[in-house]
Amino acid sequence: MRIVPNKNGDEKRNLAKTLDELLKIRGVVAAGEFAPDGKLVNYLASMDMSRDMAAMTAQFVATVTMLFNTLAGAFTQLSKMKWVPQQGWAYTGGDWTVAVMGNWGVFVETSKADFNLLFKELGGKARVGPIPA
Repeated sequence: MRIVPNKNGDEKRNLAKTLDELLKIRGVVAAGEFAPDGKLVNYLASMDMSRDMAAMTAQFVATVTMLFNTLAGAFTQLSKMKWVPQQGWAYTGGDWTVAVMGNWGVFVETSKADFNLLFKELGGKARVGPIPA
């Protein structure tokens, strides 16, 4: 496992514990936190993931999150349905899934994932509201 040092020692200890908890979810091979501007805050991985790959992933997920925030606002106005605030999103392709809630994201082996548990735990770590059943 890799831990990228954070600037604040106290946050680093709390963050690493939270990332470690996410990494223990069945199928999760990487967990990270990113800033809204796409900067990597911290990550842990049980797979071979370089810091550069984690940083690039942080930029990608921040961009997609921003796009979904924009789409949710526009769709709410057009449809008169409540789509905001956005709580999270997922992309699945090939053997892998990326799941993001708030500024937290994970890489998951799709065939091993329990998505109900994953979104419940990821949402709790990201401090988003409960996902309706």
